[in-house]
Amino acid sequence: MTGRTALVTGANGGIGAAIAERLRADGLKVLTLDISGPCDIQLDIATDPMPAVLAEVDVCVSNAGIVDTIAPTHRMTGEQWRRDIDVNLTGAFRVIQACLVGMRERGWGRIVAISSLAGHDGLPGQVAYAASKAGLHGMMRTIATENAKRGITANCVLPGMVATPKALAMPDAVRDRILPLIPMGRFAEPAEIAGLVGYLAGESAGYLTAQEIEMHGGLGLNTMSLGGSR
Repeated sequence: MTGRTALVTGANGGIGAAIAERLRADGLKVLTLDISGPCDIQLDIATDPMPAVLAEVDVCVSNAGIVDTIAPTHRMTGEQWRRDIDVNLTGAFRVIQACLVGMRERGWGRIVAISSLAGHDGLPGQVAYAASKAGLHGMMRTIATENAKRGITANCVLPGMVATPKALAMPDAVRDRILPLIPMGRFAEPAEIAGLVGYLAGESAGYLTAQEIEMHGGLGLNTMSLGGSR
């Protein structure tokens, strides 16, 4: 992958930083983007103009997102709804669209969107977040179809609970409620998510597109048993 350029949005977060580190280790030149520094490109993906340098990107990892808007459907404000959709869905579209121009000209590209299990399963108290992540899936499948003959793949990664600084800062009572639901008994490490992204970004993943790959340690699997587990 030496000679390829990657873009990672939301690069200052736990998952974004791990992805940037993994892609650098794989030999890519990595551009980091975030709403605040330190990063190579500082902007708001929902509103700011996209810089021309994005046309040089070969691997676009759309990771930036708002994860902490908490309100049930009947009490969510219009402003809360719009901000989640504007960043998590429209912002992702704007970044990917800017990168697609160069990818199509060169006939090669990898697009990876970091979604969430909430996009499949919903998430009580976070209706806007769940809707924005579900929207990513339809968007990415469309992009995959439109660009399959141009050497460009588009896939979603759907993490479950990840041991990011935000997740680890949750009250103990919340984490104690979540952990028993995960058969592996732990949160994912950011480096594990980055490992999957690294594969999807590579040459050997050229025939894998339009997929929504869950990475959750068994979260949501049926753990009820009428017999022994050994």
